Amino acid sequence: MKRNFIILMIYFLSSFLLISCAGVSDMMEKKTKATAKVDTTLADELGPYSGLKARLAVAKFEWKVRKKGSRITIKGLPGTQGITISRDEVGYMSGLQDMLTTALFQSKRYRVVERQELGAVMQEQKLGQAGVVSKETAARSGAVKGADILVVAAITGWEPGTSGASAGGGGGLIGGKLGKVFAIGAGIAGSMKKSSMAMDIRLIDSTTSEILAATSVQGVAKDINFGVLAGGFMRAAGMVGGLSGFAKTPMEKAIRTCIYESVKFLVNETPKEYFKY
Repeated sequence: MKRNFIILMIYFLSSFLLISCAGVSDMMEKKTKATAKVDTTLADELGPYSGLKARLAVAKFEWKVRKKGSRITIKGLPGTQGITISRDEVGYMSGLQDMLTTALFQSKRYRVVERQELGAVMQEQKLGQAGVVSKETAARSGAVKGADILVVAAITGWEPGTSGASAGGGGGLIGGKLGKVFAIGAGIAGSMKKSSMAMDIRLIDSTTSEILAATSVQGVAKDINFGVLAGGFMRAAGMVGGLSGFAKTPMEKAIRTCIYESVKFLVNETPKEYFKY
């Protein structure tokens, strides 16, 4: 009787341990499972497209926010010397240029040629010319495609309304669960203030320098979408670069609104004759 009881207890304990291990394994698998988010907001608003495309480049961004006379120009090639600007503003500009370039590509109306990282392309070509890489795989020089039209943008307004704590927890002073709680609290506090961004944007013919279209766009937000706080705004992936601090705050909504509206303007105002590829 006692032996049977011991065997029964061993059986139950073994079963419990197996179930527990399986549960832990499932939890670890779910926790470590890779996920990817694709921002389809702009593509959904513009609708499907399979026609000819225009060849375009985001040529220049300028920081023209009236704040102590600070101003910065970020170009595809090095050359902005003697300009005093905060590290935060440099990060904002780089992130905004990346976001605009990506949004233009995702509109499916443009063949976007790279200018922000053109230095890396040229470096790869130099490696081929120097014989460092094999001739069969070396990047050819003289084959970089030109752009028929250029986009020039300037940030003229920047009112975050909140410092914007990131919930990522990886690079800030506060990480993990505490960082997420802090970010949610900052987002709620930020929702009590208006956040806004204003941007002037011009479309220029690269051959004639003629301005084809120009406008001012403003994104304003007073709230955040609490229903999707953990997943980001408008089914979008996280903010990039120096803008990550504004993730899940009203400023993210203002930034995305400004970028999306700018791209929709460019799509509608690009002359039809440029769509030839």
